[in-house]
Amino acid sequence: MKLQKLYSQVRRAIDDYQMIQPNDKIAVGISGGKDSLTLLYALAGLRKFYPVPFELIAISVDLGYPDFDLSEVKELCSKLQVEYHIINTQIGEILTSNTQKGSPCSLCAKLRKGALNQAVKDLGCNKVAYAHHMDDIIETMFLSLIFEGRFYSFSPVTHLDRMNLTVIRPLMYVLEADVIGFKNKYELPVVHNPCPADGHTKREYAKQLVRQIHHENPGAKQRMFHAIINGNIEGWPSQITPMKKG
Repeated sequence: MKLQKLYSQVRRAIDDYQMIQPNDKIAVGISGGKDSLTLLYALAGLRKFYPVPFELIAISVDLGYPDFDLSEVKELCSKLQVEYHIINTQIGEILTSNTQKGSPCSLCAKLRKGALNQAVKDLGCNKVAYAHHMDDIIETMFLSLIFEGRFYSFSPVTHLDRMNLTVIRPLMYVLEADVIGFKNKYELPVVHNPCPADGHTKREYAKQLVRQIHHENPGAKQRMFHAIINGNIEGWPSQITPMKKG
């Protein structure tokens, strides 16, 4: 995927759901993965010509695992002229010492988001951008259907009342395949995920399920995404420009 296509899809999401207001200070959560680095690239570029002025900073939460080297991410932020902060934590140690049975993913996500959101507030930001793309939204819907018995996926814009913080998801119209293409084309400095549970989660199960359905029924991803967009999910804002089929 070329940079102009990325700009176009991200700007469309921002416009459709009014994700950015004048003088917002937006933090991008950088995990080191392809999704967050792609989002960083997109917002750093849009910042230069988007008609609504906004500030941008990048934040990484270091879980404390060894060999988690963010030096190349730091270099990319410098190249993109984006202020970068690394938040050091002992989350990895907490997860390792946790004696509860089952997957540690839920606890990890809760601790990471808590550390990220607190850093966002401490740095004076009023919004945080998460790098969830179209596939993530579809997979979340499947997880909710299969394991919770409800039709749900996370919203493009979510206000966290307790933190007085707004979460936005500008990659929502971007397919994961296009993110991979962008990562390869622009040689993004992806950092290996040190989590021992990576690739062995319910989300990975949903990813493989969606992949199989789309392979057997070409265009299924877009149709499922369209169903989510128009599904009147509780908490979802209305689109400024309704999404057309196809």
